Amino acid sequence: MLTEDTPEGALETWTVDEVARALEAGEIALIDVRTPQEYMFEHIEGSLLMPMAFFRADRLPSQQGKRLVFHCGSGMRSEKVVRACLRAGIAPVAHMAGGFGAWKEAGRPYTGTDMATGAPVHVATRAAV
Repeated sequence: MLTEDTPEGALETWTVDEVARALEAGEIALIDVRTPQEYMFEHIEGSLLMPMAFFRADRLPSQQGKRLVFHCGSGMRSEKVVRACLRAGIAPVAHMAGGFGAWKEAGRPYTGTDMATGAPVHVATRAAV
């Protein structure tokens, strides 16, 4: 985990492996800030959707017992959302380095779309959690 000290608090950037382990252990709530279309096409199973375009810090789920970790396609939008959370006084929060692209590159499992039927399909992992 990388940590950047900002005037509003610590901005944490987690690796894909750190996020995968914490998600599997039930230690985090993973929030996808991509568009609804991106999420419907493919997403990390168990992630919640809160698109950046509609983001409101006061509408986030409770952090009680779980850290909020955000992700997007590349890590840029999720970093902006984490900075907005810190400005709103919500901490600790984190985002995933490299976003969903890094998740897929690491061979982590996700839900995709069967292009022949349009149905959701589980895309298996190449790496152990």
